[in-house]
Amino acid sequence: MFEKTTWIRLPRNVVVGHGVLDQTIEAVSELHLTGRPLVVSSPTPHQVAGSRVVAQFEDAGYDPDQIVIEEASFDAVQRVIEYAEESDAGFLLGVGGGKAIDITKMAADDLGLGFVSVPTAASHDGIVSGRGSVPEGDTRHSVAAEPPLAVVADTEVLAEAPWRLTTAGCADIISNYTAVRDYELAHRLKNIPYSEYAGALARMTAEMLVDSADSIKKGLEESAWIVVKALVSSGVAMSIAGSSRPASGAEHLFSHQLDRLVPDGALHGHQVGVGSIMTEYLHSGPKGKWRDVRDALSAIGAPTTAAGLGIDDETVIEALTTAHRIRDRYTILGDGVSEEAAIEAASVTGVI
Repeated sequence: MFEKTTWIRLPRNVVVGHGVLDQTIEAVSELHLTGRPLVVSSPTPHQVAGSRVVAQFEDAGYDPDQIVIEEASFDAVQRVIEYAEESDAGFLLGVGGGKAIDITKMAADDLGLGFVSVPTAASHDGIVSGRGSVPEGDTRHSVAAEPPLAVVADTEVLAEAPWRLTTAGCADIISNYTAVRDYELAHRLKNIPYSEYAGALARMTAEMLVDSADSIKKGLEESAWIVVKALVSSGVAMSIAGSSRPASGAEHLFSHQLDRLVPDGALHGHQVGVGSIMTEYLHSGPKGKWRDVRDALSAIGAPTTAAGLGIDDETVIEALTTAHRIRDRYTILGDGVSEEAAIEAASVTGVI
């Protein structure tokens, strides 16, 4: 008897393009959300876009409230929750990069309220996913959270964001290539449920970025268009799978371990990009496609070496040999790779 079920939660409206920040009200009105909107942002994104979103709601006759958070932390999530309760918020809008959006989606999940994502930087695929990432001490927690009901991504705003944030977003997408390999591996060896559709979508998104790497340039709004569409597709793949597996494998474990070893180190996307070079080597050996991954990262200006991340060689090897301890997720790292294998993967690929 067939008894499988699934529940896929996807954004109802995804608005991407030049000047679409001015269409935030229109995107939200179609969701039939009620109550007072609460705009959550961090200092710079608030100046860039948050205040404009608040003004739109005021002009439309709403009674919006706003809160600016300084850092990503569980304390900040709790602060937003309490503020939303005090202001009697009906729904939340996260305006900013990963920090503001992750905090807003986690608060919305706790409150049981609708959430709208308004990214100001194309830095990672969290702009549309149902997971939030928050640092605590020397580690980073990835937890289930409220996925957005709508995404409003203005490429004019995104193109003005610091270029390193955009390259981090590109690297995060390119790393899907090895994440899907690990997803398939876990299915074959550990019978982990696998979604062909989610895997194919995540892989296609990574390959699109690899193929388009030479055309992704600083200050070019079309580059923001390419990257944000890829980030949305990656988030959709995770929603379809009901898991972060299509976009998070050994390369993400490597990055999370770096966060423990070197707090406040490199950007997440840059770390997973470098991790993807080495884990592709572990998957397929010297003749594999690790060069394609490395060359694509290099073409967009993302780091491809330990030095580029600002991390010493010994730390890279320690992270690669201990990353399997981060979480119970089967990847090419298995129950741990030897120091010799890690040195080979890192040195042959030029990471160290």
